[in-house]
Amino acid sequence: MKLLIASNNQHKIDEIKQILGNKFEQILSLSEAGIVCDPEENGKTFLDNALIKVRAVAKLTDMPVLGDDTGLCVDALNGAPGVHSARFAGDHDNAKNRAKLLYELQDETNRKAHFSTAVALLYPDGRLVTAEGRADGEILHTEVGANGFGYDSLFYCNEIGKTFAEATAEEKNAVSHRGRALQNLANKLEMM
Repeated sequence: MKLLIASNNQHKIDEIKQILGNKFEQILSLSEAGIVCDPEENGKTFLDNALIKVRAVAKLTDMPVLGDDTGLCVDALNGAPGVHSARFAGDHDNAKNRAKLLYELQDETNRKAHFSTAVALLYPDGRLVTAEGRADGEILHTEVGANGFGYDSLFYCNEIGKTFAEATAEEKNAVSHRGRALQNLANKLEMM
């Protein structure tokens, strides 16, 4: 069975392929499937936004569709940037988002944060499977590491003792919010 990912974010697609690659015969991005769809993600939660994506894309294909929404939630910012993580400083500019986060936390001693991911898998017959994942850590004062994307160079993961940007793909996927959400999803799929 093929799987369509409701995204063109190559970093996200690579992670999903690494984690779910053996569950589907082929995993395609929107562009690989020749689909153009960019619904407004105006939900109040990560799951709301994942559902917005899969429902919009499902209308354009007969494949199962996987959508996710992920964000960074910082305790001192009352959970912000949260569902606005990708647009925290404007329109999907990772460097500006990181700079704004550092600015907002410049005088803050509480640096606790977590990444959260919600995934939704919608089948053509209407079956819906959802799952969530979380990774806890803290925001550093400066960027560390060259791997990853988004806020990875600022997020120190307690479990691996380094930033996600310092971690290998395997290390990150083993403890990351998206890795956990996808593994929780995979576990649910095995029980179906």
